[in-house]
Amino acid sequence: MPVAQTVISLKVARTNMPFASVNGTDIYYETHGSGPAVVFAHGSGGNHLAWWQQMPFFSKHYMCIIFDHRSFGLTKDESEPKGRAAFADDLKGLLDHLGVERTAIVAHSMGGRAGVGFTLRNPGRVWGLVLSGSNGGSVNDEARLVRDGHQNRKPDRPPGALRALSLGFAASKPEMAFLYRQFMRLNPKHDPDFLTVPLGYQGSTHERLTESGVPILYIVGEEDALIAPKTIEIAASLVPQSRLITMPEAGHSVYYEQPDVFNDHVHRFLTEVMPLATDG
Repeated sequence: MPVAQTVISLKVARTNMPFASVNGTDIYYETHGSGPAVVFAHGSGGNHLAWWQQMPFFSKHYMCIIFDHRSFGLTKDESEPKGRAAFADDLKGLLDHLGVERTAIVAHSMGGRAGVGFTLRNPGRVWGLVLSGSNGGSVNDEARLVRDGHQNRKPDRPPGALRALSLGFAASKPEMAFLYRQFMRLNPKHDPDFLTVPLGYQGSTHERLTESGVPILYIVGEEDALIAPKTIEIAASLVPQSRLITMPEAGHSVYYEQPDVFNDHVHRFLTEVMPLATDG
């Protein structure tokens, strides 16, 4: 189905669509391909459609699971919203619904909340974790200083520009930047503090991630305007079983800007950590 038709399909009646009734809501999901499971968790600017450049490739090797987080895409939150606090339990419920005992997780940005949360609670069910544009909550004092400086710097792009994409990509591929915006507009509006870390929070996940033993691949765009690349470099240094890939000339949404390079890095990692995966 052409991408434009796929986008339009989100607006039609929710009949004959796969939903998993878990954790108090109905999670929209799709599966593509067969083999060992890999679940893809989108960021705050996307929904299940965000992975359209990944599915044709990864579905040749794996059973790919894409879904909408609660309050994104076709998944609604409850009347008394749980929001992102429920992401990890939602993911567990979805995997239980599908009968998936063990999976790899590819999580972008906000999706890291689901991926890391699930991994910390269920390390034995995770082959490996890919964190794209996310530090996974692994921070130290240096990372906090870098983060604060990054957030307080002067704007480096014109008003209305997409901060999730590099300026070069948006200028050279305006049609792709337009499509990215369309994906974003399919999501309900969220409160400005939806993703805000609680005031005064000083915790870090790096010790628990280390104890989990789960292999982690961090990927960051060299021109990420949303997350300071240095903070992800620090995150990787705090977790011994992790590695870091920095993608040149890419912004926050590396999977979208450079899908072929992103897919290759992720696939190489998955073939190492998933013994059943094939490199065919």
